[in-house]
Amino acid sequence: MTGRANLKICCLLLFVFAVCFCLSGCVRTDGPSAGISPAADEPESAVRIGFAFDSFVIERWTRDRDVFVSTAEELGAEVNIQNANGDVEKQISQIEYLIQKKMDVIVIIAIDGEALLDVTRKAKEAGIRIVCYDRLIRNAGCDLYISFDNEMVGRLMGEALVRALPEGGDLFAIYGSQSDNNVSQVKQGFEEAIRGSRLHVIYFGYCTNWLAELAFDEVSEGLEQYDHVDGIMCGNDDLASQAIRALSEHMLAGKVAVVAQDADLSACQRIMEGTQEMTVYKPVDELARQAAILSVKLGGGTVSESVDAEAAETIDDGTSDVPYYRIEPVAVTKENMDREIIESGFHRREDVYLNVS
Repeated sequence: MTGRANLKICCLLLFVFAVCFCLSGCVRTDGPSAGISPAADEPESAVRIGFAFDSFVIERWTRDRDVFVSTAEELGAEVNIQNANGDVEKQISQIEYLIQKKMDVIVIIAIDGEALLDVTRKAKEAGIRIVCYDRLIRNAGCDLYISFDNEMVGRLMGEALVRALPEGGDLFAIYGSQSDNNVSQVKQGFEEAIRGSRLHVIYFGYCTNWLAELAFDEVSEGLEQYDHVDGIMCGNDDLASQAIRALSEHMLAGKVAVVAQDADLSACQRIMEGTQEMTVYKPVDELARQAAILSVKLGGGTVSESVDAEAAETIDDGTSDVPYYRIEPVAVTKENMDREIIESGFHRREDVYLNVS
């Protein structure tokens, strides 16, 4: 046999051996094998989390997304982000997609909690854990609700107006979307805070799907009906931006005390400029980080403890007591802007003071 023939045979044998080795490595059995156990250090399957966002129009949601994703990935989870752009039918379709993809957990920022009830129940029937993020879906029996103390948010806004208007006065109340359960909680806290004061709500309106442009329309309509206003409570800083735009057209910006929530950068700038009285700072980094940790726990991933110990209280969703992880918000004004916003790293000083000489 020639040397060339020997070389061909050796190459053939090496090829066959390589194929057999690869095939043996690809074989997987779903049941236990006789006398064979998986390696002790074999990694568990990653927890798969779907996150259904309302939209990214509101400034804070992009921050929530980034912190949630980075925390979940550090814990070994995979995150699938869906953005409905404020379209409730699209959000329903996206949650159905996440059900089809067999997520372990679906986190939802509900556009319309009532409209999402059926698809949320469908997900639970499929064995998927549901986390209501910042907005409770009522009557759904979800596995966790994580949010800020929304009644306290309303109280802080009302208390700020009581302090800003010690002689009393007339108020407009421009709320967010009526389909958002948080709005009723904020409204309740706000009304409690101004009860017994000399402040009176003479005009109110709601902004469907949190559309900021509607706040401009509502304030404009209020100013047509009443010849003056002393203070305006806005559902969030995005709405406040449009409320202040309407005030500007009537030469009232800076003369009317405007309060809101979220501590958006633009709102912090307006506070330093003098056109907004206060905003409620909600530490969204903490909210998103805790939501990611608890979602991984619910999914049975790297950390498997029950969420009950951390969600030390419950909230009645109408049919069930849902574990509730609550974070307290903070009122921010010009006086404590540096301590609460800048020193915490939420916004940079040069950005907050950008328009202040």
